[in-house]
Amino acid sequence: MIDHATQRLNMVESQVRPSDVTDRRITRAMREIPRENFVPGPLKSIAYADEHLKVADTGSTQRYILAPRLLAKLVQLLEIEPDGLVLDIGPATGYSTALLARLAQTVVSLEEDARLAERAQEALSALGVDNAVIIAGVMRNGASDEGPYDGILINGAVAEVPAALLDQLKDGGRCVAVSVENGVGRATVWRRHGMSYDRRPAFDANAPYLPGFEPAAGFVF
Repeated sequence: MIDHATQRLNMVESQVRPSDVTDRRITRAMREIPRENFVPGPLKSIAYADEHLKVADTGSTQRYILAPRLLAKLVQLLEIEPDGLVLDIGPATGYSTALLARLAQTVVSLEEDARLAERAQEALSALGVDNAVIIAGVMRNGASDEGPYDGILINGAVAEVPAALLDQLKDGGRCVAVSVENGVGRATVWRRHGMSYDRRPAFDANAPYLPGFEPAAGFVF
């Protein structure tokens, strides 16, 4: 029988803590949230592996939950305060939302795959998460009606972040994602300053592209 509690502890102690994740709220939450509840049955035995886990495959679109190490480091970059309002974009089955809900006052989770949104809501409800809401919509458009936000997490790689999405940040708010340029991925923080934004790379990283955030198709001759 798989001992998920031990796997959970090992994930934190061998993957997350050695990767400069110093926010104890994050490590505590990751020790407590049953990640196996957010993956399909065949993947439960590797739910705590240090890899991106494919949780849906429609043929044209594959969806993942991010590797624990990367997710923890991205969330730390958000610098979430206990009274914060956070937008979680592309949570798939909802693990990232469960984590963010332990840190922020309110989490708005935006998912455009209806089946995944339903699975996420079921998993969150089973854990008694009552400060997060799953809404359906186009992920790259954000959820302006629920904002502005102190933080925005994009669960995957992006070729660019639309200005309309950054405009949903509060002054001083942060957006984090894995930005890919010339084939190189870096965890990146965008921060709003009045009507402008700065952009800071934080560390090298790789992640699958989130649908809607892929590079534009080039011309084919």
